[in-house]
Amino acid sequence: MVDICCIGHITSDKVVTTHAVMHMAGGTAYYFSYAVSGLDVDYLLVTALAASEMNYVADLQNKGISVKVQPSAHTVYFENIYAEDQDHRTQNVLAKADAFTMEQLLDVDAKIFHLGPLLADDISKDLIRSLSKKGRISLDVQGYLRKLENQKVYPTDWPAKQEALQYIDIVKADEAELQALTGLSDIKQGAKLLTSWGVKEVVITNGSKGSLIYCDNIFYTIPAYSPAVIVDATGCGDTYMAGYLYQRIKGANIQRSGEFAAAMAGLKTASPGPFSGTADDVMQFMAQQQ
Repeated sequence: MVDICCIGHITSDKVVTTHAVMHMAGGTAYYFSYAVSGLDVDYLLVTALAASEMNYVADLQNKGISVKVQPSAHTVYFENIYAEDQDHRTQNVLAKADAFTMEQLLDVDAKIFHLGPLLADDISKDLIRSLSKKGRISLDVQGYLRKLENQKVYPTDWPAKQEALQYIDIVKADEAELQALTGLSDIKQGAKLLTSWGVKEVVITNGSKGSLIYCDNIFYTIPAYSPAVIVDATGCGDTYMAGYLYQRIKGANIQRSGEFAAAMAGLKTASPGPFSGTADDVMQFMAQQQ
């Protein structure tokens, strides 16, 4: 049995800006795995992609990451087109990978399963229910709030949310995702609603404004930790959850876990690409921020 198992697709991302066209790996599975690789935790990634992108898996394995690969006809292929103002993005999905099934996971046991769906049909509610019998479930909800029409991505609700969330122990969302999920603009009320549907811990991130965690009727306010210069914020939420679940699996309390996670995400923004540091690096960064 591993401590943490992440289930999600590695994507092949095409990023188009007014200055360049770049191709790179991406997705929760990729950024979360990289972030976990420098931590003292027994970890497994379960992913699915086409043979043509197996070099992404090789890169992770070269970092010492254990990967269980499900064959897929295609790799998820995201195209992100940015205007001059990079707050404005058009997102297209040019290819989809096969969904995950319980048959693929029968021999996988973990204390925590971290689910990173990129699209609403990646991981079914039936699979969530089955996995909940094997370990605790952590979910990054963003994929369930994306609707795909004619290759374009649009925001949507998650029709099966109340059925599925009763099996989820930890939910991670940003403020916009929380509002889309609950229909509530008040963060605290939204978090309370999620727990009424069965979620145990609600993690709400808000970038440079910090994060909020709700559990057992207590709100934990987590400050943001920012480097002198922010270079690349891609994958921050995945890095945050890697730090958070690492601390929780080691027995840390929620406040401590949230602060470590926030510092790890903040440190990640200081350099391009996925986080590749260690727990000691995070601790030193936290000490510098005091």
